[in-house]
Amino acid sequence: MRTHPSGSILLRAGILLGMLPFLFPSPAAAQEADSAAVASLRDFARAPVPSCPVNLTGDTLDTADPGIRIILNPDGTWRPIRNPELIQKDSLFIRNWDTRAVDPYRLPESQLPQQWQLWVIDSLGQYHCPNQVAVYSPYGYRHGRRHQGVDLPLKTGDPVYAAFDGMVRISAYTGGYGNLIVLRHENGLETFYGHLSQSLVQPGDWVSAGQVIGLGGSTGRSTGPHLHFETRWQGYSFDPQRLIDFKTGTLRHRLFTLRRRYFDGNSKYVQSDDDEEVIAKGDEEDRKKAEEERKKAEAAAQKWHTIRSGDTLSGIAHKYHTSVNAICRLNSGLKPNTTLKIGRKIRVR
Repeated sequence: MRTHPSGSILLRAGILLGMLPFLFPSPAAAQEADSAAVASLRDFARAPVPSCPVNLTGDTLDTADPGIRIILNPDGTWRPIRNPELIQKDSLFIRNWDTRAVDPYRLPESQLPQQWQLWVIDSLGQYHCPNQVAVYSPYGYRHGRRHQGVDLPLKTGDPVYAAFDGMVRISAYTGGYGNLIVLRHENGLETFYGHLSQSLVQPGDWVSAGQVIGLGGSTGRSTGPHLHFETRWQGYSFDPQRLIDFKTGTLRHRLFTLRRRYFDGNSKYVQSDDDEEVIAKGDEEDRKKAEEERKKAEAAAQKWHTIRSGDTLSGIAHKYHTSVNAICRLNSGLKPNTTLKIGRKIRVR
């Protein structure tokens, strides 16, 4: 193990002693910690998260869990992280992995659920605002063209930071984006950093939140130096301001409800004084839409038969590979001994 940059043996020992419960937790302590975590999960998930310090490099310690390591920062602080060597072996960083295609998924939007919960960062994750400044060109349609992200002003050569831990999927000149970096994160989210003057990473590199990955510029289709920043899920973009308050640099929530309707170019983030009301309204809208789609799918699956001369329920059931009782259940008032009238429509599926 290398000498700790602080040069203080006592400081290093104090840090290690403070980490003992984390490195080797007792069953009782683990159970107590789990109970406390469950009790405070709601507040933890909704609490805004400030930018972490710019990425620091220090010694790394293994723990009792091979999936977790401890980083000892040069300033004497420490934090737990996931083991990048194990994370990179996950299928998430293998399937649909393309170092050139902006959208490697090509997934029909209809295959996505109406909504799902997405942990943006958990207790082991970190966040850093890619460029803390007020948005000057928001997500949505602009001059008749869809703007897939937000534009953040900066000067050529200004540092651009990784928003979250992740692996570099693209680092190349890419059409209108100019010099583009795309990071894929542990939760499947991808973040885009466009118009860079220079990229400092390569495909396959693992980066940490707060790490400088490139320098600001005006390459590609750009009228001046700025950072074009996108958030995408399964290839579909949504307004990054749903996640990040770029003016203050804070992450709005750790746990984010991603809704399919957010992928509409007209669906922009709107600040509200009553987030609960907005969430409730959104949930109700999603419920109604899901119910409408269920009814449409059910109607499309229905099959009807028009009674003709000589038809019998048993013959109709045989024709449609069903049973007489099943047909009767689908048609109010219809019984196995009911006389069939020519021209009547009965549901058989």
